[in-house]
Amino acid sequence: MKGRALARSTTKTTEDYGAADIQVLEGLEPVRQRPGMYIGSTGPTGLHHMVWEVVDNSVDEAMAGHCTRIDVTILADGACEVVDDGRGIPVAPYPHKDPKYKNMSTAEVAVSMLHAGGKFDGGGYKVSGGLHGVGVSVVNALSERFEVEIDRNDRHWVMDFAKGGQIQNKLKDVGKAPRGRTGTTIRFWPDPTIMEEVNFRAQTMLDRFQIMAFLNRGLEIVFVDRRPGNDPTPTTYKYAGGIVDFVKHVNRTKDALFTKVGYFEGSDETSEVEVAFQWNTGFNADGLHSFANGISTIEGGTHEEGFRTALTSVVNKYARARNLLKDKDPNLGGEDVREGLTAVISVRLTNPQFEGQTKGKLGNTAMRSLVTKVTNDKLAQWFEENPTEANKIVKKAISASQARAAARKARDVIRNKTLLDGAGMPDKLKDCSSKDAAERELFIVEGDSAGGSAVQARDPHTQAILPIRGKILNVERARLDKMLKNTEIQALIAAIGAGVGEEFDVSKRRYDKVIALCDADVDGSHIRTLLLTFFFRQMRPLVEAGCIYIAQPPLYSTEVGKEKVYLKDDAAKNAFLAERPNHKKDFGRLKGLGEMDYDELKVTTMDPAHRTLLQVTVEQAALADEVMSILMGDDVTSRKQFIQTNAKDVRFLDI
Repeated sequence: MKGRALARSTTKTTEDYGAADIQVLEGLEPVRQRPGMYIGSTGPTGLHHMVWEVVDNSVDEAMAGHCTRIDVTILADGACEVVDDGRGIPVAPYPHKDPKYKNMSTAEVAVSMLHAGGKFDGGGYKVSGGLHGVGVSVVNALSERFEVEIDRNDRHWVMDFAKGGQIQNKLKDVGKAPRGRTGTTIRFWPDPTIMEEVNFRAQTMLDRFQIMAFLNRGLEIVFVDRRPGNDPTPTTYKYAGGIVDFVKHVNRTKDALFTKVGYFEGSDETSEVEVAFQWNTGFNADGLHSFANGISTIEGGTHEEGFRTALTSVVNKYARARNLLKDKDPNLGGEDVREGLTAVISVRLTNPQFEGQTKGKLGNTAMRSLVTKVTNDKLAQWFEENPTEANKIVKKAISASQARAAARKARDVIRNKTLLDGAGMPDKLKDCSSKDAAERELFIVEGDSAGGSAVQARDPHTQAILPIRGKILNVERARLDKMLKNTEIQALIAAIGAGVGEEFDVSKRRYDKVIALCDADVDGSHIRTLLLTFFFRQMRPLVEAGCIYIAQPPLYSTEVGKEKVYLKDDAAKNAFLAERPNHKKDFGRLKGLGEMDYDELKVTTMDPAHRTLLQVTVEQAALADEVMSILMGDDVTSRKQFIQTNAKDVRFLDI
């Protein structure tokens, strides 16, 4: 891989990468007091973030050209073990005059001091994802046990830490490294007194590791789950095609416009870019997935901007040169060109500037210029070399442009109707009286009967009700112009009030929470999925802003004394019985929303003091794109397999 060679030529070898490359910025104490600042939460997301922090260090070794395999194992007792064949953390005494580092090895400093690492001055790593240097030390701080093994310079070193990162046994040379091996092994047991969740979810880990393997061509990642009751068969991800295989994977449930996956790459003195792309016959224009140093840049950034600009330019120039666009025809828009496109942009650069703590957006202006230049040159060349595919791309874009014009007319009709009707809200919307969007909530309720109960159960000051009848259009299989003719979708767009598709402006939303309130049966689940697909495809900023929620009506009720108690699911029922083994009262299974009394609906599902809401987030856009295509596309076999695999883990729903 060209990128691997570039990283190797600018990165220190095992001999050069040593104690002097580790810098310390501050101590570890704050982590246990405010874990959310460092890993986002103490729930499932934070738990898995601990794994990512450890594995990312091994991936950094791979990006530097020193690691070819990473083994991740969930041990029988629930611990996580990560083994790589990189250079091994430096083991020499830490070279610092401050007395607090006296008798500390560099490895001890690296895993027990916050902001210690070889990634600040570019010495240890030229390209790295873990820029803050907090990763492994934070995991140590939030573990009840933490063990390190290092193979380096033909010797095997071990050390371990007790609860909260307290050194138990200092780094010790215990003998010869097995067969000249180099690398690092880290084992950690999450601290249940800090973490609300300590049980790792295998599928969440597999999804992330697969993406890591796609982005690092040739890197082998092996996952094993040794917990009782789980299949201990290893799952291995290794892709000789890298991001080309990534595009094939995302598009596998879609109907490709042509079989070939395009690829190009380019670089300058400090950065490199590679792009893989393929169009499908679908209508989604958000199939662009970007990464910087292996980090998913879900909010885009300069690398995406450079690609979008150059892509639109290249397609228009080609269309004009081939007379596929006439002189009188307007240029194709970016949205037209990207319809049906699945593309992966992966850039690597020495000093990335990420906007925000989430590293969600790349800000380096030089990267925009590099990606624009490389795309202009290499994509134009690919079009010339592949005229059959290029013609199909242009014709699809022209068709999209025509449909977009029709959609614009349909939108104008909706707008004009809105202006003529005054407030322009759907007749069936029961709006709330508050003028403060921050406290306003919109409940999308399945069916008129449930809508009537919800209207009685709501707080009319802050809660609005929009009943929808039947199942809304499956937007995965329809263009926007067809979509805008659907009555239920028109009502949704008008009620939310922030536009739709490319014109959607999240700042104009009329509600801060949009809550899907559907039955727990098959029909309710289908309607909920149709709604989520619509929001993800046509109002994605609303999802990214954390405004979409799923109401979770409880499944059971029982009585304790004279008080009625509601229990969310079977797990809650089992926990209730474990606490009250002598409980003799029956458990009533709650009816559908439409059959609930309004006071029961209020206390169980709508009252903020008692309800349970599930926030819908988009952590990995490529994964969400794939999930939506599987669930709502035409590939029945893939959909069935996905549902069977994930059904038992719905409590971790994270689209």
